[in-house]
Amino acid sequence: MSGEGIIPEPRAVHPGAGHARLKELMDRGAEFLGCEWAIMGGAMSWVSERNLVSALSNAGAFGVIACGAMSPELLDTEIAGTKARTDRPFGVNLITMHPQLSELIDTCVKHDVGHVVLAGGLPPGWAIDKVKASGAKLMAFAPALALAKKLMRSKVDALVIEGMEAGGHIGPVSTSVLAQEILPNVAHDIPVFIAGGIGRGEAIAAYLEMGAVGVQLGTRFVCANESIAHPNFKKAFIRAAARDAILSVQIDPRLPVIPVRALRNAETERFAAKQREVADQLDKQSIEMAEAQLQIEHYWAGALRRAVIDGDIETGSVMAGQSVGMVNREEPVAAIIQELVDEAAAALESRG
Repeated sequence: MSGEGIIPEPRAVHPGAGHARLKELMDRGAEFLGCEWAIMGGAMSWVSERNLVSALSNAGAFGVIACGAMSPELLDTEIAGTKARTDRPFGVNLITMHPQLSELIDTCVKHDVGHVVLAGGLPPGWAIDKVKASGAKLMAFAPALALAKKLMRSKVDALVIEGMEAGGHIGPVSTSVLAQEILPNVAHDIPVFIAGGIGRGEAIAAYLEMGAVGVQLGTRFVCANESIAHPNFKKAFIRAAARDAILSVQIDPRLPVIPVRALRNAETERFAAKQREVADQLDKQSIEMAEAQLQIEHYWAGALRRAVIDGDIETGSVMAGQSVGMVNREEPVAAIIQELVDEAAAALESRG
């Protein structure tokens, strides 16, 4: 038996057809961000700083500074440092529970930051109004369809849908489920970016075809040459598999603990002990709930710094998304972007 006719002839494709289709699907998102490819860098505390952010923007993507627990003075320095490294657009991610949120917004306004992302909870109305009044485009996270519609009524300019596959602080629902729930209902009316568990271009293509205008990736960029993450931190990522990125456990239901996804290490037990310590302070009424929440957030900031900056990957928090299993080498940001773009284009081209 010759086998003739069993394997179909490869379909003739037009050179660049996939890239042209990718450009078409990303056009709305790229125009919104002011970049070539609608690929946002996830805001990762201690990692998403001037070097990585500027590298992403310079490569045609869109870098986002992670303000985290920074003071307005530190954010001012970080934005200035980023502007010195790129003349392309970039954004700033602010945590809504930050006690100096108003001053941080002022800092963004001072530097004419074009895009502000409010994360870590439903943004207060005054913060939305303040960002909008500055002329900046406002983005916010929508963990459910009802909240997406509420944010739209609040005149947010774009939404980010992030599923539980992501690293760091996350919600309870997967990216694929959120995309199916939210995109068909709102994508025609507002730009939507998808995040959580994206490590390859094929996934980017799929979400774009579902109606997203772009994507956000964090974990994939941690091991970029331009990332200042400690070599130990990067090695942990390269060695890890998807199943190694696990969720933190909430010890006391009273504590406002948002689950955190990170690589399994001794920090898992340390965080449980910290929760018990804070819960004991609540029992003794020595602190209020707001202070308890702040203590937890400061704890994470310190634990993350130990891992990212100091290289302590045993007692520090190695926050990572489940896409960490697709990070297997250190390489330039531009190469990562090109690989993602080529994979997405090839996937689109194969569909004809």
